[in-house]
Amino acid sequence: MLNVNLRDLPPISVWVVLVLAVACTGSARADVFKYVDGAGKVYFTDVPLSASTLRLEWQRPAAKLIDASKKKLVSAGRVQVPSKTAAKRRGRFANLIDATARQNRLVPELLHAVIRTESAYDPEAVSSAGAIGLMQLMPGTAARYKVGDIWDPVQNVRGGAAYLRDLLDMFDQDLRLALAGYNAGENAVIKYDRQIPPYPETQQYVRKVLQFLWAEQTPVALATTR
Repeated sequence: MLNVNLRDLPPISVWVVLVLAVACTGSARADVFKYVDGAGKVYFTDVPLSASTLRLEWQRPAAKLIDASKKKLVSAGRVQVPSKTAAKRRGRFANLIDATARQNRLVPELLHAVIRTESAYDPEAVSSAGAIGLMQLMPGTAARYKVGDIWDPVQNVRGGAAYLRDLLDMFDQDLRLALAGYNAGENAVIKYDRQIPPYPETQQYVRKVLQFLWAEQTPVALATTR
């Protein structure tokens, strides 16, 4: 079961939040429920709730919401089409990314979204902070996950995927917090009481990964495959 409370999130598009709720159902055949409580907080969930404090606003098939949400994001210019160069690099590493994702109980679409955000599929990318490769691993993180050659795409993706898996487990499968931890470090998320840190770069990073995730063609569950 997934609940998404809009007021618990950073200031991102309501449509992106709805995308998160729909995708987390794990099936385009499921229904999505929208509830509002007495304080005006809005919740999206994939199962009906019985709490007396919640009022059901609507119940709609996920498949229709997926189509409507994607059209909204595309028409608003919130989803960018990857460049031809990035698309070519994606094809080069697609099998590696898909296989590594499944080995770490991640859906491939999530790993693709992170890599597209981090490096645009460039295995030679280096950030100003010293992060390296497809998943922009810092040397300390690479050592932590026993990555012998940080420049090797196979080892780089393996280390980054393992780190992302650990972050999801650490933050109770909360994708937003896991992504924030991947960008700013898990200690930053813990420091701010397990919330997305108030760093503009990190908040933008979480938004961007979610948008790229939604740009993937297949609706998916976001955190794990069970």
